[in-house]
Amino acid sequence: MPEKFSKWVACWGNATSITDRKEATYAKDLTLRYPIRACFSGNKLRFHFSNLTGTEPVTISEAYVAKEAPSSSEYAPTPITFGGRTSAAIPAGEEILSDEIAFDVTAGETFDVSLYFADFTQMNAGTAITGPLSGGKYSYGNFAKSATLPDDLTRKTNWIYFLNTIDIFTEEKNFALVCFGDSITAQDWPDYLTLRCAREGFNNVAIIRRAVSGTRILREYSCITYAAYGLKGATRFPIEMNVAGARTVIVQHGINDIIHPVGVEVNKFRPWSDMPTADDLINGVRSLYITHARKLGLKIYSGTLLPIYGWRTYNENRDIIRMAFNQWLRTAPDFDGCVDFDKAVRGHDNPKQFSNGFDSGDHLHPSAKAYEAMAECVPEELLK
Repeated sequence: MPEKFSKWVACWGNATSITDRKEATYAKDLTLRYPIRACFSGNKLRFHFSNLTGTEPVTISEAYVAKEAPSSSEYAPTPITFGGRTSAAIPAGEEILSDEIAFDVTAGETFDVSLYFADFTQMNAGTAITGPLSGGKYSYGNFAKSATLPDDLTRKTNWIYFLNTIDIFTEEKNFALVCFGDSITAQDWPDYLTLRCAREGFNNVAIIRRAVSGTRILREYSCITYAAYGLKGATRFPIEMNVAGARTVIVQHGINDIIHPVGVEVNKFRPWSDMPTADDLINGVRSLYITHARKLGLKIYSGTLLPIYGWRTYNENRDIIRMAFNQWLRTAPDFDGCVDFDKAVRGHDNPKQFSNGFDSGDHLHPSAKAYEAMAECVPEELLK
């Protein structure tokens, strides 16, 4: 009788980028805990940790995986090991992979990944995400093996540090769908897509998020003020498509290229020379994303850019570029299809702006209701 589980598939994942540069850039004696919802059943896990944007090595002192349990006595952490060792150093600019950990998981369960950093640790590699399934906690002290974290020493966080991807050894029929983009994708719609899959019975697909707020296709910043806007597409895409079991990628990227430039007289780091034409964006997507996706044997779907009317740097020329780029995204034979996010959230009377109730208030990012609409418009063919 053949083994039920036969291949590795990514079941959870995020991008790794430069964290926001605050006064404090180091932590010590810190526990991080991230709850992970299992979309597949399997019997082994392996963990990718990334220090891609760090400038010095980071040492994970201890790491554990444990299923959520109804009582403290039933909480049973399993060590995550690296070459048989319970600690590991992640070199600057690199990623590491844990040992394969025997760990039975049933689809729908939640398990915790807990990391402890004993010594001074440069917190320069991570990304901020939001959504009903996203976020974690941090505690001062070593509580990585504890069933509960102490209320007086613990806070919630939406920053995911170092933990990059989790793979599960699972059934042959399971696969991953990658969502690549900027803050629109770093926010809620991938989580709502995961919930939709569970609700509608698309039980063989994992939604893997590769998104960084502020990131652009063609440019990146070299100053600490905007460092957290992340690496440019040419750098990010080849790294972030390292996803076990991936079949398809949805790319929803490019709005920051359009809205960022304001001129050096307003902001020395945002010159008008950074302003792309629609053809610049098209050529960037072709050369950076489509070409690489094809090399990996991935299907690639375009995602149209959302309305920006009312955003603080809005002008008619920016919107002309957005709409021309969207027209190409909808019709270009280069793609396997288009996910028309713009059509799903724009107003009927004025398609340049969000539909009523779909604007978060800043005229750039959608509301929770709009993020749900984005998840609903993803074609079933990508989820089956």
